[in-house]
Amino acid sequence: MSTHTVRHEVLGPWSLDTSREFWEGFAPAALTAEQRPGTLSTVFRVDGDWSTAHLAVIQRDTVAELSLEGDGDLESAAEQAARFLALDVDAQQWPGIGERDEVIGRAQHALPGLRPCGFHSAYEAAAWAVLSQRIRVEQAAHLRQRVIADHGDDGAFPAPERLAALHLDLPGRKAEYLHAVADAALDGRLDTARLRSMTPEDAMDSVRSITGIGPFAAELIVLRGANAPDAVPTHERRLAAEVAERYGPDRSVAEVSELWRPFRTWASVYLRALGERR
Repeated sequence: MSTHTVRHEVLGPWSLDTSREFWEGFAPAALTAEQRPGTLSTVFRVDGDWSTAHLAVIQRDTVAELSLEGDGDLESAAEQAARFLALDVDAQQWPGIGERDEVIGRAQHALPGLRPCGFHSAYEAAAWAVLSQRIRVEQAAHLRQRVIADHGDDGAFPAPERLAALHLDLPGRKAEYLHAVADAALDGRLDTARLRSMTPEDAMDSVRSITGIGPFAAELIVLRGANAPDAVPTHERRLAAEVAERYGPDRSVAEVSELWRPFRTWASVYLRALGERR
């Protein structure tokens, strides 16, 4: 097993502890390893070669030290880790959003240095979108953990080739849709870097070609799988409820989010995170 360490300068506010606490409550892809203050560790499937990588992150002031172990392409794994931890985003302008929008300003104060962590990849986000259709989040999280325990590698979600060959006993058409997700990953339609390089709208249109992926799932894949920082979720009812409560019942997400550019996804996540604290 090889090792690789990268030191990445993080531009703009960042607290690893705040980000880790957020991720620990992120049921769709909750951290399972024991976490310590000032560090974060996880295991994930690497885009492209589908190897397994173990990641440990330490914050040293404004520098993220990413240490990886695995048998695959660890340089690509480091880039992927920076993406799903949102460390690759230049957020020096992010505090200014809070200065011109007091609601976001209060959210920034309550969640200092939060970097909206996403799924490990668009592939894993798509798998979650399928598993969580028409059932409670807790049930979907249990299904995901069962798939990982039975068919994954050392805590990582199964590689697409393996997932495509599995005969899974899952509710409804979930097994069929998971096979479609696996096939899409194998033919490159869920390449996270590719989706991130596209406009969010084009990326969403692209993933909707996958059987079982509708508008809500497409937003999830692009905004939380590819971790695109600047797009507005239009199918997220809980976000709309947060906006109505904090801005007024006559205000819409589309209207208030104009003040959030170029961090509309981040602002949306902050509001949702505040809502979860109630």
